[in-house]
Amino acid sequence: MSRFLSTLALLSALFAAGCVSDHGAHRWQALFPVDGVPSGWKVGTWNDVSKPAVGNPIWRVEHGVLIGGDPRDSWLMSEAEYTDLDLDFEFHLGARGNSGLALRAPAAGDPAFDGMELQMADVRYNPEATAAELTGGLYRALAPTQQVYRPEEWNHYEVRLRGPRVWVRLNGVVIQDVDLDTQTERVKRHDGTWAVPLKDRPRRGHIGFQDLSREGTHVQIRNARIRVLDRSTDGVYFGN
Repeated sequence: MSRFLSTLALLSALFAAGCVSDHGAHRWQALFPVDGVPSGWKVGTWNDVSKPAVGNPIWRVEHGVLIGGDPRDSWLMSEAEYTDLDLDFEFHLGARGNSGLALRAPAAGDPAFDGMELQMADVRYNPEATAAELTGGLYRALAPTQQVYRPEEWNHYEVRLRGPRVWVRLNGVVIQDVDLDTQTERVKRHDGTWAVPLKDRPRRGHIGFQDLSREGTHVQIRNARIRVLDRSTDGVYFGN
């Protein structure tokens, strides 16, 4: 019995650390395993990913690091669609850096309002930004519980999607743990029209990375990996 309890305790610890799946087929996969222009991704403009970005920016991977395209104002979007998943990556921004992670975004429209955008932005990009427009916010809709972004350093995101639940840890601190079904407030788009509340956003869609950084700098992403689930699970991989 003592051996059984020890084994159970070890498995519980591994689950909490995100090392073991609830069913063995789920494994981490690198998002950008090969240098060069990423395969399986396409570039769209910043406010409608179905349209080409101005200047034909080319995102590229160099020595394992994804670098945003030049000129700015584009999204790099996955061709694949996802429902429930885990994402883990590090990101780096310059002093006036602005990026974002698209989650469950449709193939057309603005991921920030038609899907979800987990923000990555230095306050110096927009000193008047609200808490929900800075790093850790679900853009304009939900501020992080605290601000733990480290300016001009590498920052580490861990993201878990399970049905209506969104869980985010930044630099070891849980900053989002929300049931989307409870999020009923609408937010305004950049053109002043209203977007639907988080509870009505898609539960399946594309992922992507944005680059709006100024002053010639670009977002950098490294050690990006994904674990895809084929069914919803509640409470698994969410860490402590």
